[in-house]
Amino acid sequence: MNVDPNAFPQPGELRGIEHAGVIDLLTHDAASGQVELVMFEPRAWDGGEEQLFQLQEKMNAYLSFALDGEMAEAHPELMGKPLRVVLRCIDTPPDEAVEFLTQVREQIALQDIDLEVRYAREGGCGTGCGCSNN
Repeated sequence: MNVDPNAFPQPGELRGIEHAGVIDLLTHDAASGQVELVMFEPRAWDGGEEQLFQLQEKMNAYLSFALDGEMAEAHPELMGKPLRVVLRCIDTPPDEAVEFLTQVREQIALQDIDLEVRYAREGGCGTGCGCSNN
């Protein structure tokens, strides 16, 4: 099945940062070997503490999946491949989320894991958090 990693969840799908226990999307590019764990935030950023908390919980779940052996157990063929965690969102996250993502990016780089934020709207935060508009 071909899945568009750029697509956002459809209404009613249990994907998105508010569903911490769900891996929204796992992709593997056979040509480059790159594995991506993709999480979605289809809602606009409201700057609220609840949304930031949900992002933190989702990130913790993704990193646990990648680092604590769950991914190796579920997908042994992907072990040793370069890994990137991707947050797909509508627009640039608020300052608090950018600060959190920057800290996470620095920490997981020590584990050879990349973090990238991709967003649908034009513009960029310019903070080095890994944002791009794809």
